[in-house]
Amino acid sequence: MTPSRRETIIGAAAAATAAATGALAAKASVLDGHDSIDLAALVKSKQVSASELLDAAIARAEEFNPRFNFMAQRHYDFARKAIADGLPNGPFAGVPWLLKDLSTHIAGELTEGGSRFYKGYRATVTSELVKRMQRAGFVIFGKTTTPEFGLTPTTENKLTGDTRNPWNAKRIAGGSSGGAAAAVAAGIIPAAHATDGGGSIRIPASCCGLFGLKPSRGRIPMGPIRTEGWGGLSAHHAVSWSVRDSAAIMDATHGIEPGSRYSAPSPDSTFLAQAGKDPIKLRIALMPTGAGIDPEVVQATKNAAKLCEQLGHYVEEAAPKYDPAAFGAAAYVLMASSIAADIDDRAKATGIKPGPDVLEDITLQIVEAGRKMTGQDFARANNALQALAVIISQFMTNYDLILAPTLASPPLEIGKIGLSTGADFQTWGQRAGGLVPFTALANYTGQPSMSVPLGMSKKGLPIGVMFTGRYGDEATLFRLAGQLERAAPWRGRRPKL
Repeated sequence: MTPSRRETIIGAAAAATAAATGALAAKASVLDGHDSIDLAALVKSKQVSASELLDAAIARAEEFNPRFNFMAQRHYDFARKAIADGLPNGPFAGVPWLLKDLSTHIAGELTEGGSRFYKGYRATVTSELVKRMQRAGFVIFGKTTTPEFGLTPTTENKLTGDTRNPWNAKRIAGGSSGGAAAAVAAGIIPAAHATDGGGSIRIPASCCGLFGLKPSRGRIPMGPIRTEGWGGLSAHHAVSWSVRDSAAIMDATHGIEPGSRYSAPSPDSTFLAQAGKDPIKLRIALMPTGAGIDPEVVQATKNAAKLCEQLGHYVEEAAPKYDPAAFGAAAYVLMASSIAADIDDRAKATGIKPGPDVLEDITLQIVEAGRKMTGQDFARANNALQALAVIISQFMTNYDLILAPTLASPPLEIGKIGLSTGADFQTWGQRAGGLVPFTALANYTGQPSMSVPLGMSKKGLPIGVMFTGRYGDEATLFRLAGQLERAAPWRGRRPKL
């Protein structure tokens, strides 16, 4: 039977669609099995072009973003222009890259921070960190989602919606760098920019089965608008599949910036070189977990301790003595007063009135609390956290690292700890804080800390374990991370998409 003209047209359209889909899949497949260092090598050897890598990343982002919602901004034309203008001969020349849409600016481009209050805001300056990433050769093609101002351990907001975990779309990807972690876990790119003010690199790394290291305070630039965030609690770096990517990205971006109050000491050689070395025998303090920690998380942490012992390290149960609630309250003063100042400054500059139509419920409560805090409150809180840093550093004269769970449980279901779940501040705080009882300590003290994807739950959800080092000693963390990666590889363990 001869097909009708309509059937012929439909068939031709279907064939064209299939061909286009196949072409996109072929382009995207170049990303499979490679970390950022691999991709840079492919570009350098001319096995693939920067434009082909960019097209592959964009194709994959457009394919998976509807399912997992990790893209806050698309800078596709910006990326294509960067390639057309000629990329610098940096270590990551031609590698596609995503920035987190929070406190990281490209002049003239949108930075909305997961908030309706900043909808449409275009940066007037480019962040020093972004300039270093560009000099390294990264091709920035978008920004990833974040909860409003990075305030909660899940990436859910009223501006961009809920970001979902590629391992299970009903679960959180973590926060506040959940969009970055979801994009990497979904295979869009092998590493992405992330920030951490209370665990926001390590939390999503744990939720999404990735490696995530929060650097020492002052290691990575945060200016030029300001050179520290939340009174020094926040830091920038990345989430990645491989340890060596994380180390090489730090090599390309670290170092003092103009106007910074401090700079972390650098190792004798590169961080990448550290990741390839086995550490000497380490003394590791295993923090007691206590009540409220999921048994599978406890077991994953114990398994990590056993693995460290098998690798020749000494592990014993020990913990520094301090009052987590008291120091958490001090950190809250720094964070809430900083948020309130930013909100009121923008309201004055724009005439936009802060309220429930532009800010989320919990954010509004934080702003109201921050407005009531005084300069003396801020000074006392800052003093308290400085005292805590001394306590922890004294404890660590006897230990090289502290080992603890990254989270209290595998990733939660979406809708539990968002900033507009209908819960009052105390209830929300108990829920959100209950998930992350361990991560914020390194933010209080400025120490480096990493989540390593060594565990999996019976339901197939990732479980990270956390190692925290002495201030300025990322080298030891990278050495151990590389050793753990070689002993218990995780790069081949990917979600089924």
